[in-house]
Amino acid sequence: MNKKVAVVTGAGSGIGTAISRELSSRGYHVVVTDVNESAAKILADSLEFARAIQLDVTKVTSIHAAVDSVITGEGRLDLWVSNAGVSKMAPLHEISEEMYDFTMAVNLKGVFFAGQAAARAMQLLGTKNGVIVNVASMAGKQGKVPYLADYVASKFGVVGLTQAMAFELAPVGIRVNSVCPGYVATPMQVRELAWEAQLRGITPEEVRDLWIADTPLGRLEQPEDVAKIVCFLAGKDADFLTGEAIAVNGGAFMD
Repeated sequence: MNKKVAVVTGAGSGIGTAISRELSSRGYHVVVTDVNESAAKILADSLEFARAIQLDVTKVTSIHAAVDSVITGEGRLDLWVSNAGVSKMAPLHEISEEMYDFTMAVNLKGVFFAGQAAARAMQLLGTKNGVIVNVASMAGKQGKVPYLADYVASKFGVVGLTQAMAFELAPVGIRVNSVCPGYVATPMQVRELAWEAQLRGITPEEVRDLWIADTPLGRLEQPEDVAKIVCFLAGKDADFLTGEAIAVNGGAFMD
């Protein structure tokens, strides 16, 4: 295949969809993956050069099957974007072991084993200048986030894991970075608005206003804002950048 190949996890909606569309518009062949296979296929069918794979990042066997499919189907792998993520709001003392385990399985374990498999594939295929991008969160840089303690823990883990991966994979020419979005307008955010409103005893509209007020640039972040930074990290302008957690949140958290 002459085109660069990118794999995006959790691409069936939200940020993953925006990343896939942006990469496709920039000439990538995109392998769209999601636990919801029909959502992945709908998106892939709308892109010029793409195909869909069902992928459950909580299962290492599913990750390996997806990577093997890329090795045999596309024959190259230039960019892997670990975007799949989940959240559910609850006070700290109400987070159950089941909730915690599921959050960690998707948000951290999935990123770990997907990155591991992607790195192995890049080396097997002889990829030059391979790139891995992990989608973290501004909740991976600060704990001052209400009702999301398990999510915060998982995203702090992604930021640290990104650094560890970057250090170990630099000698084989693979760069690894993460992006840290803020209040992104996605289907996940709609759920979080309702949850936080119920927990605070206010309306979802009032929660949205609080989030906008907390963002110096004065609007909710769009999935496309994140997608553009992922494309920057994948490109030549970032070829001396690795191990970083890029804040793209309109100033909602500055470090």
